[in-house]
Amino acid sequence: MPKILRTDKFVEEFLHLDSKEKKQVIKTLQLLESNPRHPSLQVHRIKGTALWEAYANKDIRVIYEQTGDTLLLLVCGHHDLLKRY
Repeated sequence: MPKILRTDKFVEEFLHLDSKEKKQVIKTLQLLESNPRHPSLQVHRIKGTALWEAYANKDIRVIYEQTGDTLLLLVCGHHDLLKRY
């Protein structure tokens, strides 16, 4: 199981989500911790970067860096808002 660390930016963005979206992100984090390759996460590398993206739902994403067995959660939020990241 990977170790999950959260950045301040991730926490800040998480707090801006509504309660339903927060539950979806929490479920995503639980899946990342137990099975980072779970098909529902649709995990993939963001083209041209060393960053990874997991889906919480069809609009909410979790972006992270992976180093060994550690996942550093960078940001979460709506897909269109994350394009600037």
